Amino acid sequence: MKYLARIILAFFFFGVGVFEQPASAVDYRLVKITDELDMPWGLAFLPNGDLLVTELSGSLRRVSNGKVSDPILNVPDVLYEGQGGLMDVVLHPDFAANNLVYLTYAAGTSDANHLVLMRARLENDALVSPETLYKTQNRNRPVHYGGRLVFLNDGTIILTHGDAFDEREKAQDLGSSTGKILRLTETGGVPSDNPFVNQSGVQPEIFSYGHRNAQAVVYDPQSNRIYTHEHGPRGGDELNLMRPGVNYGWPAITYGIDYSGAKITPYTSLPGMEQPLIYWDPSIAPSGMTLYQGDMFPEWQGDLFMTSLRFKNVYQVEMQDGQPGTQQTLFEDINERLRDIRTAPDGSLYILAEGKSGTIWQVLRK
Repeated sequence: MKYLARIILAFFFFGVGVFEQPASAVDYRLVKITDELDMPWGLAFLPNGDLLVTELSGSLRRVSNGKVSDPILNVPDVLYEGQGGLMDVVLHPDFAANNLVYLTYAAGTSDANHLVLMRARLENDALVSPETLYKTQNRNRPVHYGGRLVFLNDGTIILTHGDAFDEREKAQDLGSSTGKILRLTETGGVPSDNPFVNQSGVQPEIFSYGHRNAQAVVYDPQSNRIYTHEHGPRGGDELNLMRPGVNYGWPAITYGIDYSGAKITPYTSLPGMEQPLIYWDPSIAPSGMTLYQGDMFPEWQGDLFMTSLRFKNVYQVEMQDGQPGTQQTLFEDINERLRDIRTAPDGSLYILAEGKSGTIWQVLRK
């Protein structure tokens, strides 16, 4: 029944994929956990049920039973400007034994800044023994950082890095980390099986290239698939299935145009460049994403959920064998710019809404 609707041939906003309202919606309820966060950006679940939440302004906070803690100590200084600040937070897969927390943030100055990956141990609401694991090359504007993280089954890390807006041509330059998806070891090194290792003039940490600004990455440990989505310019937001060494085209191909209305390129496809699983035109401004593999909503098993900053809702994309089917939008009642979405250990969904009174919403079954 779930996939019967996929035989319907239609397009949503000229997007690749099928969009429809569901015949019968899943019964859920929205619970506001807190509205006392300042521009929340990333979220992680601690083993005891507490949440770790990043605020773009530079604070890392613990949320326990709806109560927001004072800032966790010893978080590094960040460049809080433009789109820069403290971004993603991810726990080491063996956090229960080592207490390691991984963070991404912007550092530097307005005209010479970069993305940083660091880790530290979380002890008594303080970060201990911080280590800088990786820094990208400098860019001249504090925008389009990417900055999302995920661990793979083999213990390596996928890190998204945007094109810095003014430097989009570097997305096709393998000598630059700009506009790339990167793969690193848990200590920030380069895995020996990366696709461009030992190639002259190439950054060996590159996993794939031709990306604009990927603000979500999720991993399916069962199928070993990696999904990202990224912001297009005016139109052309994309959902992609990641493969090592592949060129995803930006800015040589795109389904969007420049903000001025000018064409960026006449091409939406070229030989040797990967097509997205889905593109959206007009843009939905996607941010966070989760692959649902919980028990609370079996109807959603294996589907992708992504937050929309522009339309203030969540896009659900039904997935089967790595391919997208029907789309629908959910949680419009929140009516806030939605920054991130994660699946909790109990199978509920947690949604971050940005703002100076930023909120956390939990999606539970009725």
